[in-house]
Amino acid sequence: MKKKTESFRLTDYVIFITVMLAAMVLCICLGSVNVPIKDIYYAISDTIRGTELCPASHRAIIMSVRLPRVCCAALTGAALSICGAAMQGLLQNPLADGSTLGVTSGAALGAILSITFGMDLPMFANLGQMGMAMLFGFMSLVLILTLAYRLDKSLSTQTIILIGVIFSMFVSAIINLVVTFAGERVKNITFWSMGSLSGSSFENAGILLIAVIVFGGIILRCARELNAFAIGEDNARNIGVDVKKFKLIILVTVSALIGVTVSIAGTIGFVGLVIPHITRLIVGPNHRRLLPASFFGGSTFLLLADLAARTILRPLVLPIGVVTSFIGSIVFIYIFYSSRRKGHA
Repeated sequence: MKKKTESFRLTDYVIFITVMLAAMVLCICLGSVNVPIKDIYYAISDTIRGTELCPASHRAIIMSVRLPRVCCAALTGAALSICGAAMQGLLQNPLADGSTLGVTSGAALGAILSITFGMDLPMFANLGQMGMAMLFGFMSLVLILTLAYRLDKSLSTQTIILIGVIFSMFVSAIINLVVTFAGERVKNITFWSMGSLSGSSFENAGILLIAVIVFGGIILRCARELNAFAIGEDNARNIGVDVKKFKLIILVTVSALIGVTVSIAGTIGFVGLVIPHITRLIVGPNHRRLLPASFFGGSTFLLLADLAARTILRPLVLPIGVVTSFIGSIVFIYIFYSSRRKGHA
């Protein structure tokens, strides 16, 4: 049997990208109003060339609503999944994901403060919300790492996880307090806090694309170091990895990427937990294969989750976080149960 130790191959890219593109086409076609596949091409062609091959109603649905939403869903899923894979490799814990740091909670608090108190710039829609989410995400990271360093100067993974969990609980209490002052904005905040891609725009997709290229690219280049961490920090140190510096690079990169996704899509849980675990079973633990597989797997997963959120009770649209949490909670229990069985074996 062939061992799964080589890098991600061209055939792997072709398979994963084909599945992802098929999911994107499906998501554009299906919804409260179904549109034919050919209208996707016609709508894009009409927009570029100024022709009128696609019915105006379908063109409006595709170009103004579904295409930007699908792009945001694909990029958000990819970002959250690759962050989860990186955190699981760094912390050597299959139950870890980007939110383990507490950065998701911190970024959510920043965005909710922006929504509640109207912190926005007139010329740039949602820029205040995005800026607050990223700022609070970074501030959360600095606070967590500072506390962890005070307790344990080696910045052990156990200490970081513990501080992150406690911080998330603390921030959750603050969010509940802020919501009491939100007034008529409570409904929007509640829906957004459960994850929502409603109102996605090409501008949002462009911001996500830049963030994924920059920060996701950094994570992908860290596959060798993450493989060393999988065996243990001492092993990583022995082969020349600057353990403390590498931890900071991954933590800062993950925090920045999560901050951007939270500011645009809200808090979408379990993607960073579920997808890396599933892809690890398929392609193996080597991060040279696991990170790209998680990237495309997360993209496809969130596309299908968003499709389910839009079609299960159509025309009612569910918060996407409800769908991912429902699936993720089941997988989480399975992972925890399997881990316990292996521990007692």
